[in-house]
Amino acid sequence: MTGDDSAARPGPAAGGVGAATTRIGVAIDIPQPWGDALTRRRAQAGDPQAAYTPAHVTLLGPTEVATDALAGIEKHLEAVAAGQQPFTIHLRGTGTFRPITEVVFVTLAVGISECELLAEAIAAADGVHRDARFPYHPHVTVAQDVPAPALDAVFEDLAGFSARFEVPAFTLFSHDGEGPWRPRRDFPLGA
Repeated sequence: MTGDDSAARPGPAAGGVGAATTRIGVAIDIPQPWGDALTRRRAQAGDPQAAYTPAHVTLLGPTEVATDALAGIEKHLEAVAAGQQPFTIHLRGTGTFRPITEVVFVTLAVGISECELLAEAIAAADGVHRDARFPYHPHVTVAQDVPAPALDAVFEDLAGFSARFEVPAFTLFSHDGEGPWRPRRDFPLGA
């Protein structure tokens, strides 16, 4: 994920999606109860993306692909998932991309290299082209583009946050230009 969720994962699509293309993204959802807690805290910060983007670690940010390329992309995702065994993510503490972008996030203490390898392999699919504004840095955004006091409060409130969980799969999402992102398919790891 980059430091910019609007360019890196679900949210209302600007201008909609053309008929010959589909907007996709790939992510690891944060399991319960942590996922709801982080999404709720994002909403409390006044971040409108909380309504569209449940807590996640992005592996491929929003990307327009030819609709007729989806079957091949899904085959590629199957192979990527099969080549990666389930792994552990440990979320711990907060970080920020300020002053480059107005983002506060929960950091990954464990699972960084697995996410980096998955992100690189996923982006190599035929039909997937996305210009990254920033180097990939796995994290969970908890506030973005809200006033500085709200960013500061989230940074402090979640500084002691810790959650450890197993990652059994990643999910392909699609977006039709309105409302939340919708899961299309889960890809079990090591299967």
